[in-house]
Amino acid sequence: MNLIKSFSKISLIPLLIISLNSCSKIDWDSKPIVSGKERARQNVKEGRGINIGGSFGGNKETNFLFASSNPLWRASLDTIDFMSISNVDYAGGLIITDWYSEDNPQEAVKITITFLTNEVRSDALKIDIRKRDCNQNNQCVIKKVESDLDNQIKSKILKKAAIYKKDLDEELKKRRPKKVYPDPSNQ
Repeated sequence: MNLIKSFSKISLIPLLIISLNSCSKIDWDSKPIVSGKERARQNVKEGRGINIGGSFGGNKETNFLFASSNPLWRASLDTIDFMSISNVDYAGGLIITDWYSEDNPQEAVKITITFLTNEVRSDALKIDIRKRDCNQNNQCVIKKVESDLDNQIKSKILKKAAIYKKDLDEELKKRRPKKVYPDPSNQ
């Protein structure tokens, strides 16, 4: 028994030395990148993550559209802002609300928005609405809502997204430097 204890102590020392040797020095002088956009661009420059061009890693220049600047995402979040959000996955293109009920706690609605593309067009979104009906014993039945409500929500989102896209395009146009062409008469 004593031999096992001494052997475990002896074998622990090399493991400790190896683990401490593998630690790298922490650079306390470097400042962390706070902005999400800056951090994402830095990750792309360093070859981490996924480029939108379809290749993994690499140092290709990529223009990311994050949820704050993506017209469809902004319009969707603005449209359902009265509901609490249960899950948002920008990379997977999904927004799921929590169960929402106005007056009757026995009935609640949940909306799932799936983004099929980032382009503002009629087939860019899939809206799924579920309704939960509970009885007095808290036994609930969840059913898909078969009505025109999903089309109304989709239409409202697309209208807002079109306005946001127009505003974004105008803002980007202002930021671009104007091309100056040489005057052919001076040559």
